Amino acid sequence: MTDAEIRKAFLDELASVAPDIDPATVGDDDHLQDDLDLDSMDFLNLVAALHKRLGVSVPEADYPQIATPGHAVRYLADALD
Repeated sequence: MTDAEIRKAFLDELASVAPDIDPATVGDDDHLQDDLDLDSMDFLNLVAALHKRLGVSVPEADYPQIATPGHAVRYLADALD
């Protein structure tokens, strides 16, 4: 998967768990909880959705590594290699 495909998948899943977020307005450095107001349940639902879609398990210790779309793309790309 390319980084662009991973970013699209991430933003698709983000929009599915938080439909009030417009993926077109999300920047790579936007913090999911601080900037986009994702609550802890939405964050957990996002982690579950990413696991289902991409087959990548994200342990709780790694949550900070997917706290922004930019970090998430790098983390997921490494996990998919």
